[in-house]
Amino acid sequence: MPQINPSILSADFARLAEEAARVPDANWLHVDVMDYHFVPNLTLGLPVVESLAKATDIPLDCHLMIDDPDRWAPAYVEAGAGSVTFHAEAAGAPLRLAREIRAKGARAAMALKPATAVEPYEEILPELDMLLIMTVDPGFGGQDFLDLTLPKIRRTRELIARHGLELWLQVDGGISMKTIERCAEAGADVFVAGSAVFGAEDPAKAVSALREAAAEATRTAPWFCGH
Repeated sequence: MPQINPSILSADFARLAEEAARVPDANWLHVDVMDYHFVPNLTLGLPVVESLAKATDIPLDCHLMIDDPDRWAPAYVEAGAGSVTFHAEAAGAPLRLAREIRAKGARAAMALKPATAVEPYEEILPELDMLLIMTVDPGFGGQDFLDLTLPKIRRTRELIARHGLELWLQVDGGISMKTIERCAEAGADVFVAGSAVFGAEDPAKAVSALREAAAEATRTAPWFCGH
């Protein structure tokens, strides 16, 4: 079953615990950490992650859009994140960092910007629990989905199959009822949705609708049929 991870970037920051409670069936809560260096936006950091982890039973999927993740990422595991994603473009030693995140007890994930190819990182995919393909340029919520990322999603799914990996393939950026089926058909199985969830009148129903749309597209996808 596809996973839906609502992004709190589109939630009310003054009421994060209550916002989390509005999506009880979410697989994870996606937490965007931005430092105003790696991306031109500033959001939240360790203290908020630590507080949110205590306020909800939904596991936290922390996406670090920050410089020097080699230094900071392990602290997010200690703060309560169940999955920590660092950017390939920012990490000095991605293999070592992935192993350190895993050693501390969290799932290790790596993110790629739309213009970053996946092929140079093929050899370290077995060291990851998830690969995140950004479907917008990172930094701000509410952007339009970039169709040019679909071929990369397909290539990544092919690499996962070639190596026989149990690697989750996440997409983030412009995910909505209009785009989720295309991503699922291309090979994604974990979906980050911000405004499509927290901008809806009933966020819980939005999560269910997105999951069902992704599941339907997955059932008829060539990559899944031949799985």
